[in-house]
Amino acid sequence: MSCMQTIYDYGLRSLGIGQRLLPKEDFTLCEQVVLIGSGLIWNVYFGVIALITGFFLATAVALGKGSANPWLRKPSEWFIFVFRGSPLFIQFFFAYFLFLSLKGVSPIFSPFTAAWLGALIVLFLNTAAYSGEIFYGALRSIPKGDVDAADAYGFSGVPRFRRIIWPTMLRLAWPAYTNEAIFLFHATTLVFFSGFPAWQQRGDALYYANYFADKTFNPFVPYPILAGYFVLLTLALIGLFGLINRRLNRHLPQEARRKIRLRLNIIR
Repeated sequence: MSCMQTIYDYGLRSLGIGQRLLPKEDFTLCEQVVLIGSGLIWNVYFGVIALITGFFLATAVALGKGSANPWLRKPSEWFIFVFRGSPLFIQFFFAYFLFLSLKGVSPIFSPFTAAWLGALIVLFLNTAAYSGEIFYGALRSIPKGDVDAADAYGFSGVPRFRRIIWPTMLRLAWPAYTNEAIFLFHATTLVFFSGFPAWQQRGDALYYANYFADKTFNPFVPYPILAGYFVLLTLALIGLFGLINRRLNRHLPQEARRKIRLRLNIIR
């Protein structure tokens, strides 16, 4: 089988398009590259949707934690504490069995036991908690002079938040938020090893890499391929978030702009 035929057969297999059966023997390098790349579609799906939706919840959580009203502050503090204080793998595990129990109560909860929705909800809540803490720290770091200047110009309420506080918060938080986005995409590899089943073997990139490693007893081919894909994905994220960071800091002189630096997240 030529490599072009392999791409045609397995390029979109993780979405249910193309060959249904996985190759059983005599695995070629092209098959491993194509199938692992096919699974990466799910990692990108989980990462992009969770990041976009989590961004707005994180903003609300940060504002709630910074609120003087205890009815807003306490739920935000506990939300951040629970999802930052427990391992993501355990969150997947308990969420799956919670959704499975709800499915027994009503069929309407059936989609939540599927990875495309149930795991996405867990990732959404997890990244919202981490990002909410980042945004809260940025809110605390907004120079008082900026707020006083806004008051002096007559800004108050929503206009002050939209024109002054929110852009400044994003500018201060963006380098750390970039790292959170990168680690979120890396965390998507836990989905199909945490309880949420891969329907008809339509797993993510790590699912296919693990399949080849088990079948060939040689992890030194599929796992480096997987790592290569995620390195490329990380470079794409750094480039995209770097452009946004440049946009957020366009009014500052070059030497005063905050640089994006990748920091290792030891515990997730």
